[in-house]
Amino acid sequence: MKKVITTIIVCLVVFIGIMVAGPLYVINEGEQAVVVQFGKITSVVTTAGLKIKIPFIDEVVRYPKKIMAWDGEARVMPTAERQFIFVDVTARWRISDPKKFYESINTVDAAYSKLAEIIDSEVRTVVAENPLHESVRNSNIILERSTGPESLGLGEGIDVEIISTSTQNSSFEPVVRGRRQLAELILARSRRAVPEFGIDLIDVVTRQISYSPELTPSVYARMIRERNQIAMAFRSEGEGRKAEWLGKMDNEKRSVSSAAYTQAQTIMGNADAEAARIYASAYSGGDRAAFYSFWRAIESYRQTMPKFDKTLTTDMEYFRYLYSSR
Repeated sequence: MKKVITTIIVCLVVFIGIMVAGPLYVINEGEQAVVVQFGKITSVVTTAGLKIKIPFIDEVVRYPKKIMAWDGEARVMPTAERQFIFVDVTARWRISDPKKFYESINTVDAAYSKLAEIIDSEVRTVVAENPLHESVRNSNIILERSTGPESLGLGEGIDVEIISTSTQNSSFEPVVRGRRQLAELILARSRRAVPEFGIDLIDVVTRQISYSPELTPSVYARMIRERNQIAMAFRSEGEGRKAEWLGKMDNEKRSVSSAAYTQAQTIMGNADAEAARIYASAYSGGDRAAFYSFWRAIESYRQTMPKFDKTLTTDMEYFRYLYSSR
């Protein structure tokens, strides 16, 4: 009887020990794991749910299944013309093969270090192989003739030809690849090195590119020089437009004055002709001629008589209407 009780107790202790050791484990959504026995992988778990393991023997190493972000540090890198710039790159990645990942890297922190080593190396290589404008700009829009005044903060009605001429005469160099294609080139080169680590590199994006303190003054001076060229082109065009409009205004003024003078002379000529006709009509009739002569004499008397200090004689034709019996 004692042996049976002892056996039951031993079985209970073993069972409790097994349960404490945990024969079951849970893989959550967004997780994957490898089961390791004495350092050797026995299985890879990629689905979520309740799983079974051998207590005290199996070790479950969990890895994230989701997409993760790698953020690099801004580093100073030389371009093809030996101009130093700060380049800040970010990337997205995930663990595609947990078995390779465990065998080559083992931890997520080590994966971040490995990605930093690979991506930084490729970024430095690509930047050094290309000139500065390839890393900074994405397109040649600044050189295209379709460049409009809105890009310079100008209003409508500005001649596009001025902007095109001034930008073509500036020191801008055409872009062959551009920043976006360089990022794709970095991604393609980096992808060749990561599959052996069980990593899938999704994308690499240039987050920021800035000039070094030594390069900034020369860049600003270049920008000022180019904007001054554009401003001079606009001023020159403005002076030309001003002279053109002043010439048109002067011609229009002369044309209006000439037409007005012609019209005035025509009106005056017509008025003189009408006055002559009226005078002729007034003088040509008997009673009308006599009345007109009488009215003119009376008007003359009204103007001249108040100015006479003395009159020596009235026996004059001038005073005929004053002393004539008729």
